[in-house]
Amino acid sequence: MSMLTHSLDRPFDEADRPSRISTARKAQLKRVALQGLALLSMGSVLTALIALRTAIYVWHMHG
Repeated sequence: MSMLTHSLDRPFDEADRPSRISTARKAQLKRVALQGLALLSMGSVLTALIALRTAIYVWHMHG
């Protein structure tokens, strides 16, 4: 059986099944995911600020 068509004959009834993860666990995972996203965003902003400061420094050094 091909890997691409494996289990495609089963019905897509994921929404009808009860959730395996508790509501409290879902909320905790959501909080962790949002904190991780916020951390990555802050890291991106910090990197952009460092790059901007370096570019201004190099621009003034050559000017």
